[in-house]
Amino acid sequence: MKLSREDQKKIPIIDTHQHLWNLNFLKLDWLSEEPYNQLTKNYLLDDYASATQGHNIRKTIYMEVDVRPEQFMVEIEFILDLCRNKQNRLVGAVFGGRPSSKNFGDYIARFRNNNYVKGIRQVLKGLHPNECLHKDFIAGVRLLGDYGLVFDIEAPAEQMKISKKLCESCPDTQFILDHCGHPEFQSADISLWQRNLEELAKQDNVVVKLSGILAHAKNNNWSVEELSPPINHLIDVFGSDRVMFGSDWPVVNINGTFSSWVNALMKTVAHRSLDDQKKLFHDNATRIYGL
Repeated sequence: MKLSREDQKKIPIIDTHQHLWNLNFLKLDWLSEEPYNQLTKNYLLDDYASATQGHNIRKTIYMEVDVRPEQFMVEIEFILDLCRNKQNRLVGAVFGGRPSSKNFGDYIARFRNNNYVKGIRQVLKGLHPNECLHKDFIAGVRLLGDYGLVFDIEAPAEQMKISKKLCESCPDTQFILDHCGHPEFQSADISLWQRNLEELAKQDNVVVKLSGILAHAKNNNWSVEELSPPINHLIDVFGSDRVMFGSDWPVVNINGTFSSWVNALMKTVAHRSLDDQKKLFHDNATRIYGL
């Protein structure tokens, strides 16, 4: 039975992909690039609260913002201070890290008993494929599994086969594919993305985050009808237990808003059962991130 809009508004939401940054002390080199250069200001929790007003946000997970490695600890302390404030809805974080670095074991060991630290991400775009599959990189990602931490995959669609090999090499590590695997909407044919996604979904240790898809849509001229087929394909391929909602705020503002993305996704999945919608927006994140 298709849920009404009012019923959907009652579904609790965990936002698994919330960015925050304070440019007074964080350096984000990528903000100098188009189209991200329109985001060169501070985005803090008060701004997020304003952007999400009217939505049933229960908890959020911070996602690292690709700071320079020498600023990893600055970013971490900034976010952990926010997590410790029980008045905030921010309950966990995925921080930046370099799995192939020689001190990676020591780096993550300090977080082993920290319930706020949920995982590590290194943006794979720009890395040579061989680097992602190097024995040192694989050893670092396997160590995350030993510590009960996840690894978020942030990679372009053409690297999905490499991502699959990485997941196969680390069967005890939980992987989260960010941003729907970056479907190329501007291409006339997205069948390659679909096939690669289907292969990756065969790995039981991978879930997908429904986030960042507006970045691949037509600039402020997208429609729900355009987004629905790839979103439904993702849910069908991975199954209702292996999908999670993420806003990608404030990057979502480039081609939309928090509200326009949530509303589009809710409209897309309105035909699915209440249980499946709750899994997507809340329950799966609780389980996968151990909230």
